Amino acid sequence: MQKQKPNSKYIKALKAAFPHTIPIFTGFWFLGLTYGIYMRVSGFSFWYPMLMSLTIFAGSIEFVTVNMLMGAFNPLQALVMTLMINARHLFYGISMLDRYKDTGWKKIYLIFGLCDETFSINYTANIPDDVDKGWFLFFVTLLDHFYWFFGCTLGGIFGALIHFNTEGLDFVMIAMFVVIFMEQWLKDKNHVSALLGTGLSLLCLIAFGADNFIIPSMIAILGMLTLFRKPIEKGGLEE
Repeated sequence: MQKQKPNSKYIKALKAAFPHTIPIFTGFWFLGLTYGIYMRVSGFSFWYPMLMSLTIFAGSIEFVTVNMLMGAFNPLQALVMTLMINARHLFYGISMLDRYKDTGWKKIYLIFGLCDETFSINYTANIPDDVDKGWFLFFVTLLDHFYWFFGCTLGGIFGALIHFNTEGLDFVMIAMFVVIFMEQWLKDKNHVSALLGTGLSLLCLIAFGADNFIIPSMIAILGMLTLFRKPIEKGGLEE
């Protein structure tokens, strides 16, 4: 009987994770490139976007940080702004409690690297039985992090040489989320959770407006999915 190579489980997990992250690469590369260019034209050296993409890894906050760095030193404002913009990650974390269970030391990095796109993959992906779950989640997170770092660094290095209108590039991320949503819709037979999420988001959008609907909609979605968790898992709710 042929012995299994010691690193085979890592390679197998990496191969299983990589195809899921290809759409993320496209979005992160464009947005990261835009962010790196934005930092350069704002007067910062290339190592600013490079280090910030490694240590912060939160696209929205990194764009806002540019204005913070150019303004007066105000750590309290930075803290409040970060909590307001990234409050949705509290709900992501609650949703991933079971998913990240028994991942050992990798959990620390999984928590740090939990962005919108990584959450979309790690929460919904069907991990093959012969692939280590912890390493699959780890490589999805690591690859997404690297894509963002690569785009930001490249934009920071060549930002001073490239001059073009980057308006509208953020639509790449919207298109990517639509693709992920459609893939999940086609894969799942029970669409109750998707319909609940879409319907509650639209109601909150009408009630609270485009600038304030995200947190209320996530609270409503979390409450409804918690309330109907068992019927949904059993397939007891009909569409």
